[in-house]
Amino acid sequence: MNDDQLLRYSRQIMLPQVDIAGQETLLAARVLIVGAGGLGSPAAMYLAAGGIGQLVIADHDTVELSNLQRQLLHHDSDLGRNKAASAKDTLAAVNPGLAITAIPEKLAGKRLATETAAADVVVDCSDNFATRFAINRACVEHRTPLVSGAAVRFEGQLAVFDKRQDENPCYRCLYEEGHNEDETCTDNGVLSPVVGIIGAMQALEALKLLLSIESNSVGRLQLFNGLTSEWRTLTLSRDPACPVCGTGQAQQAATD
Repeated sequence: MNDDQLLRYSRQIMLPQVDIAGQETLLAARVLIVGAGGLGSPAAMYLAAGGIGQLVIADHDTVELSNLQRQLLHHDSDLGRNKAASAKDTLAAVNPGLAITAIPEKLAGKRLATETAAADVVVDCSDNFATRFAINRACVEHRTPLVSGAAVRFEGQLAVFDKRQDENPCYRCLYEEGHNEDETCTDNGVLSPVVGIIGAMQALEALKLLLSIESNSVGRLQLFNGLTSEWRTLTLSRDPACPVCGTGQAQQAATD
């Protein structure tokens, strides 16, 4: 690190869990963020400010006026622009020393597999089950840690899935495909700080994974109630019959 970097990240370097070696790890890390909306905004901004050397952010959507209430990566001047491109400009202003890649398309198929394999951590800030299931399959296949978040109305949830250890559950162990309806902010509304809280927590968990800081969030579902400002934690177990990560199933699911 040069002198400017030492000063920029000095408050993190002071932490014994980070130190200079940890900050160098962050600067060498690559994080994939899927979704540049309400969750992706705080997650990406904190990861950029914290010094993740390579940030890849994917989103096929365009910025609309109704987004600006909560999607802080975007501004009035970005209306009509692709969200990934808008996000790249904002993140470059937050921390000019990073390598930021914008993917202005829906991440799926081979491109999703390639980006997941190249990432040290994937942060899922998408807003639909189909995308979440696809991301989970890719993360299981490539053993890439996954930080998943969701928020709607006054409610949020956070979970960390790390299949580098076989006994840990995956996202598919929690939710069954085809049996859950998407609850979007477009249809249900959301109070803006709720997505900020969950997105910031996603950034925190991603940093802890990269720094190898032990986290009790792995294998747990954390539920946030914004009306009462309370958290509830549920312990998740690996489903032996899971079609994605169950015994002998992960490889088959990846090729379906």
